[in-house]
Amino acid sequence: MHVPRLQLCCLAAAGVALAACADSGAVAGPAIARRTTVERLVDPAVLTTLDVPGSTRTLALDINEEGEIVGRYVSAGQNHGFLRDANGNMTTVDFPGSSFSVASSINDSGAILGWYTLPTDPTARHGFVLQDGAFTSFDPPGSTFTNPLGINNRGEVTGRFCTLNVCLAPGLGSYHGFLWQNGVFTIIDVPGGNETNAFKPSENGAIVGAFGDNGSEPLFVLENGQFTTMALPNGKPVTQDDGGINAQGDIVGTYCDGAPPCLIGPTDNHGFLLDGQNFTTIDVSGATATALTAINARGDVVGGYTDTNGHTHGFLLDEHGGGQ
Repeated sequence: MHVPRLQLCCLAAAGVALAACADSGAVAGPAIARRTTVERLVDPAVLTTLDVPGSTRTLALDINEEGEIVGRYVSAGQNHGFLRDANGNMTTVDFPGSSFSVASSINDSGAILGWYTLPTDPTARHGFVLQDGAFTSFDPPGSTFTNPLGINNRGEVTGRFCTLNVCLAPGLGSYHGFLWQNGVFTIIDVPGGNETNAFKPSENGAIVGAFGDNGSEPLFVLENGQFTTMALPNGKPVTQDDGGINAQGDIVGTYCDGAPPCLIGPTDNHGFLLDGQNFTTIDVSGATATALTAINARGDVVGGYTDTNGHTHGFLLDEHGGGQ
């Protein structure tokens, strides 16, 4: 089976400027040469903490317009997906017969995206969509490790996949991005990069992601056939694990203080919001690490933070949340 390959052609970026990148014939977008940089500490008291009862680790991964949230949690050493409805009720989401499940994204119709592992093949990962009570499993051709990360109301699914026998953590060179639409897979690779990760699609089809580029880890956005790369202020590396974009083009993600690869861990991670020309670092006050994974059109943000005892908690920060 032939899978189309979508490649990213880029212009060099300097400082925090946006470098417009496009397929042949596409019109490059405007570069933004200056950006306001703000640091925001969020008091945990203004957050809605999302801990699945009995869990030792919870991380929120997506939120839709109805306020429904999905994510992952660990209980008794087992990894599960979860759904939190708009009333705060939590339900476990596990692929039938799986030994490992994650619920990574949810659209406004309630379709849940995720991935799972079967006990007969514990190193492999497979994608799934749960809609109207029915699970559908899928994998890009040749994939040994499928991580679907986003689904929008048009049914467009994005994520990453690996075809190696041993797939490393995101950021270490193992992955290709993909778009799955109407049963057709398209590979998304950044030319010259050692890895491409497609995070989530917005409701109008813009895809946000991150890639490895000669020792740096910038963002990219693919929209209407045009690609734009974005370097964070001071060259901070973006974690290639996950992030999100809403219909307004607001982007959330995570960066780290150290050198690439930037991996999500218990320390040195910071959430960020990229809103037009504004770049805001968002850290939970007192936490050793903060990660942001998704934002909806209302500006509600979800993610996770690690406390000083090493415990990771999911959280919701709504558009009226405080901070300083």
